[in-house]
Amino acid sequence: MIPARFLVVLDADSTLLRNEVIELIADEAGRGAEVAAATEAAMRGEVDFAASLRTRVAALTGVPLAAFERVLARVEPTLGASEFISGVHERGGVVGVVSGGFHEVLDHIAPALGVDRWRANRLAASDGALTGAVDGEIVDAEGKAATLREWARALELPLSRTIAVGDGANDLRMMAAAGLGVAFNAKPAVRERANVVIDPVDLREILPLLPR
Repeated sequence: MIPARFLVVLDADSTLLRNEVIELIADEAGRGAEVAAATEAAMRGEVDFAASLRTRVAALTGVPLAAFERVLARVEPTLGASEFISGVHERGGVVGVVSGGFHEVLDHIAPALGVDRWRANRLAASDGALTGAVDGEIVDAEGKAATLREWARALELPLSRTIAVGDGANDLRMMAAAGLGVAFNAKPAVRERANVVIDPVDLREILPLLPR
């Protein structure tokens, strides 16, 4: 196996994907607007992410698992996602996605886009419906940073050969840990602390930043 030359780790919602997936699921419970407002506050860093996520997931109580087929049909990759991932691979890089969202969606979307590895939260379910709880430890800001470090170690890469791409406050620790932190489609607090800010919502705009 050829050693990886570098690692790119992306957030999922509003970065790799155009959507905030939790809002799509909340639509199935008739609580989309309520959850969208709470998500926006969390992404701006106004509230604790883990506490906010638990509250937002509680709003999903009773959503049938069958509804995920409708949710998946509404998920849209960000413009240029496939080309960006192909470009990373062509340059000898590995693409990871670490998300405060959910495996129930990412397990379908990530492999279809060519993502090499991914990690997200899981939603607890019983009797064919969501219980309103997160199953297991929450992937929060520190979880994202720890995942980037873990994947870099597994690939035997120094952190200087890693790039983190995100939009929300829960991406800041991951971006700080990486060799290069890229604010993409980002909230003001993230733009202020990133190494690079990408304004066009097109992942191909990141390609010139990759090691050659």
